[in-house]
Amino acid sequence: GTSSRFCQQYKSTDCVILTLNRNKYAGQLCAVCGSSAQSSTAERIGYISRIESFSACHRLHSIHLSDEENKKVYGKCNNPNGHGHNYKVEVTVRGKIDAKTGMVMNLTDLKKCIEEVIMIPLDHKNLDKDVPYFTTVVSTTENVAVYIWDNMVKVLPPGLLYEIKIHETDKNVVVYQGE
Repeated sequence: GTSSRFCQQYKSTDCVILTLNRNKYAGQLCAVCGSSAQSSTAERIGYISRIESFSACHRLHSIHLSDEENKKVYGKCNNPNGHGHNYKVEVTVRGKIDAKTGMVMNLTDLKKCIEEVIMIPLDHKNLDKDVPYFTTVVSTTENVAVYIWDNMVKVLPPGLLYEIKIHETDKNVVVYQGE
């Protein structure tokens, strides 16, 4: 359809706006100049990420594998004495930017959620011995991301959590989006 809305390129409402409703091409374009158009009342979606670091040790060892299989699968990470990481976690929320506050979420509230879900239970802990979840689940970074996701969704407003990204090392990064 067409309508008269604000044209971003010409900064006027004189252009004719086409509304597109085709999968990833959904949006509005000016039929005259081809620029995108935004209604002044359009809801804006924003993403906020907070980064926090924590230190923890663990041993990669599955109760479902023999000792020999564990050594083969996990190599030096199956060391009986474990090993540690300085994890960097990025928690990203996605939502509407509130017209009154200008925020998707108050960062102070997000920081409190991260403290409760990540820092208190995981920082300076032995994941396998101090976190009950990991008594039956291998403490891979993938599973640490799942653990954080499952607990963050309990303390954040519904539908706000978008992504958990964990940097286990400078070269190893895990991303989990609740799937």
